[in-house]
Amino acid sequence: MSGAALMSLVDAAIQAAFAGGSAILEVYAGPFDVELKTDHSPLTLADRNAHTVIERSLSHTGLPILSEEGATVPVSDRQRWHRYWLVDPLDGTKEFVKRNGEFTVNIALMERDDHPSGPLGSAGPLAGVIYAPVKDVLYFAWKGGGSYRMHGAATRSAIAAYERVAMSTRLPAAEPRAAYTVLASRSHRSPETEAFIQRKEQEHGTLAFTFMGSALKFGLMAEGVADVYPRYAPTMEWDTAAGQIICTEAGRQLIDMTTNAPMRYNKNELVNNWFIVQ
Repeated sequence: MSGAALMSLVDAAIQAAFAGGSAILEVYAGPFDVELKTDHSPLTLADRNAHTVIERSLSHTGLPILSEEGATVPVSDRQRWHRYWLVDPLDGTKEFVKRNGEFTVNIALMERDDHPSGPLGSAGPLAGVIYAPVKDVLYFAWKGGGSYRMHGAATRSAIAAYERVAMSTRLPAAEPRAAYTVLASRSHRSPETEAFIQRKEQEHGTLAFTFMGSALKFGLMAEGVADVYPRYAPTMEWDTAAGQIICTEAGRQLIDMTTNAPMRYNKNELVNNWFIVQ
């Protein structure tokens, strides 16, 4: 893929994220009902509306879309895709329901990788966008192009990705820390996470902690706010793909703890293994 073609798709992902964010904020501004999916995770009208507008916004690219709210594509079909969009229209629905602003739109451009295909995956992220609508903060990255953070992003929506880079902060950008810092989820703490923290305390002494919901944790890791983000709890492919490329381009690694290698995607089952970002 040429550089111009890739940047055109990065632009498409950013515009779709803004459209999804706008749809989410329309629901966020008023009262809304909360349903429970079969796995007991929450679902709102914002999830559905964001899915619809993102799918419509990306349709002109001609690439297939695998989205949390539309993940019914047969395995045999999706594993034939060379490139596709992997979308979480509203990541952090629990944070949305709590109205704490810590939720995002995640869009990743995926491409078949150079490794043999198998049940543990066949693709990796080529570009990624994480957009926080309440904060109007955009994280974006593409392979070989670097990782960036932009504040006031949607207020400058009608600019190309190359121009956006000049207005953004290249990551990492955080100040050095005095203490080893662990980034943890607001909503998911497991016994395995607590055991990991105890091991790090033995290695580094007193730890510092930063807590954040949704894929914003990947943005903070890319910024350099924390040293490690352990995830000993279930996630889906659309939760991590955009964050993985944003972290990778900022010099971090997202490692699948089962394979001890970077996370791969388009697996037979879309549930991720436990992972660590460091």
